[in-house]
Amino acid sequence: MTTTDNRCRLVLVLPDMADSAECARVLGDALKGGDVASVILPKYDLDDRVFQDHAEKLVPVIQDAGAAALIVNDSRVAGRARADGLHIDGNQEALAEAIEKHTPKMIVGGGNAKERHAALEIGELQPDYIFFGKLDGDIKPEPHSKNLALAEWWASMVEIPCMVMGGTDPESALAVAETGAEFVALGKAIFSDPAQASTIISRVNALLDEKAPRFDG
Repeated sequence: MTTTDNRCRLVLVLPDMADSAECARVLGDALKGGDVASVILPKYDLDDRVFQDHAEKLVPVIQDAGAAALIVNDSRVAGRARADGLHIDGNQEALAEAIEKHTPKMIVGGGNAKERHAALEIGELQPDYIFFGKLDGDIKPEPHSKNLALAEWWASMVEIPCMVMGGTDPESALAVAETGAEFVALGKAIFSDPAQASTIISRVNALLDEKAPRFDG
């Protein structure tokens, strides 16, 4: 078992960059910083053609680094770009439909549940992971307290992995890890200064290696 198999792992949320070549360069450099479980690619305001081009350039960069490429909502783009999976940030029905159509061929997760009952209903769909927070929810240094509380409750009783949106401070990853969550998603914390992204990823991994609680088994 490696040092990352039994503790919370980092997930990246790509920033809004319309230039796919520049985004691929920034991401490729960032991924040299160490362990990343997956990279989530939102569409933002890109049109369909540009988003397709974006994904086709970025997915190989992500996979070459040993991470999973997750496309937000668009199964057609995910299929054409040969991504590893889909992150669904829509409603429960959208997630259920994606799970029915694309698992087990693709990773399918998401959720954005705001309370326990909704989270349990999502869990009944058997996604590959449940997500607490919003992909653009990193607006403060710390993670949202409600998401941390949901993750702690979830991790204590449900086997389906959970992923929590962190804050703008890279060290917010530790607050997520302390809930027992399997994954922490960071966006602005990593990419606010693209030139430092690799260093920040390395620092987050070192922090998690040193201080994150270990999972049983």
